[in-house]
Amino acid sequence: MPTARSSREDAPSKIGLASLLKTLWGKQYDDERDARFINDRVHANIQKDGTFSVVPRIYGGVTTPAELKRIAEVAERHQVPMVKITGGQRIDLLGISKERLPEVWRDLGMPSGHAYTKAFRTCKTCVGTDFCRYGVGDSTALGIAIEKRFQGIESPHKMKLAAAGCPRNCSEATTKDLGAVAIEGGKWEVYIGGAAGSRVRKGDVLCVVDSHEDVLKHMGRFMQYYREHAKYLERTYDFVERVGIEKLRSVLIEDEEGIAARLDAEIQAAVDAYVDPWSREGAQPVHPAQFVREMKAEEPRLVPLRLVAGDRR
Repeated sequence: MPTARSSREDAPSKIGLASLLKTLWGKQYDDERDARFINDRVHANIQKDGTFSVVPRIYGGVTTPAELKRIAEVAERHQVPMVKITGGQRIDLLGISKERLPEVWRDLGMPSGHAYTKAFRTCKTCVGTDFCRYGVGDSTALGIAIEKRFQGIESPHKMKLAAAGCPRNCSEATTKDLGAVAIEGGKWEVYIGGAAGSRVRKGDVLCVVDSHEDVLKHMGRFMQYYREHAKYLERTYDFVERVGIEKLRSVLIEDEEGIAARLDAEIQAAVDAYVDPWSREGAQPVHPAQFVREMKAEEPRLVPLRLVAGDRR
């Protein structure tokens, strides 16, 4: 029999459980909005002053003059206090109030960059063979393909990716959650479990492959295994160290457990289920109060003791 203590709702556990259920059930999962952190309820990153930051997706860090002009016009129209280039080669509009988020999204006309959630974030790229004298692989095209395929894929923690066009590694792919580095002979090294935040860790080489398609396949296979087996809020670098690179190679590359095809199918299902939240909820909020600014509670008014009902003094 559960005790009163064990049956009491636990908010942190609820968020983690919701993440796991959505990973396992996909479209069949009935989303619980109160099991989301504020960032995931409004699809923007809350700042210390209660405003939000909006980061539109710029695939592979490649943009156009028209897109830049549109971002600039939105920043001017909404009097955005700060416009910042992020470490992931994107543009951040900071200081936007909660109620204006849908209007900003509509004016931008760009998909969410998912800079606010436990999910795939971005794929940083170098210019690769397009312009670089040292490039041996088309890292720009690969980075864009990675970002378009895995955008919005939820996971136990955020995932930052990169593709480097040569071993000089200008996009820092070896210290990302997942990375791809071009090497001689038209091949790509696929790295997993890198870190460059509170601690630095060079990722482990999961495999060496011959094509962009194989990079996408093995990255997706690792993502799905991580989504299914990692603890909630466990970054890939902790997960890789806990499970071990040899174990991961045996499961994901050598298919010793016979689950590779299922992992490929599950990540494909997650990709197919993706819907851009800005276009969907910006046009039709889930709840009437979703983008309403919270009212600050008024200071309690002190009532003289003699006016309290029942006072006979």
